[in-house]
Amino acid sequence: MPKKFSGENTKAVAARARKEAAKREEAEKKKKAEEDAYWQDDDKNVTRKQRKEEAERKRIEILQRKHENRLAHDEEMKALSGKAAGPSKITQAAIEANKRAEEERRREEEKERLLKEQRLEAKEEEIEENVNQRKVEGETARTVTEAINILSIGKPTIDRHPEKRVKAAYQEFEGKMLPRLKEEYPTYRLSQLKQVLKKQWQKSPENPLNQRILKIIQ
Repeated sequence: MPKKFSGENTKAVAARARKEAAKREEAEKKKKAEEDAYWQDDDKNVTRKQRKEEAERKRIEILQRKHENRLAHDEEMKALSGKAAGPSKITQAAIEANKRAEEERRREEEKERLLKEQRLEAKEEEIEENVNQRKVEGETARTVTEAINILSIGKPTIDRHPEKRVKAAYQEFEGKMLPRLKEEYPTYRLSQLKQVLKKQWQKSPENPLNQRILKIIQ
């Protein structure tokens, strides 16, 4: 009769150990696969978030550029039209241009005043010298009016009605001078440019009214 084996069967123990080792290995593989899948999904989420943030940043940049371009366009249109939709700040360049224009206007007015005084003084001296001496065709000038008539003899015929040519002459003068004034005073409105043009026209030798005066005093 065989002996009873009091201890555990070594084969069974080894088989159980192998089985448990296989289970542990399988569990570790499963856990590792789960961790890999988790981190892979997390990477995808991070990448997706980064792409979303980048797209949002680009969208904001595009909107900002459009806004800046619109502001620049509005400023350019205001400068060209000379009109602002609301109160606007006067630039230093515009202030300086207005100041120079005002100084130029004052200098021109003073120059014109002095020139008139010199012309009147010269005319009075000439008339005074000739009023009792100048004879034309046996007649002596005894008044200022007679002296002016005598002094005008032999000179070109004076246009008696220059006002009839003023409008056409002014239009020609405006067509020639207005582009120059726009370059000289780029910040001026059209009404301001026409004011400057009118002052220049009043002194211009192209003005038929001035031509008549020049013919008298020459």
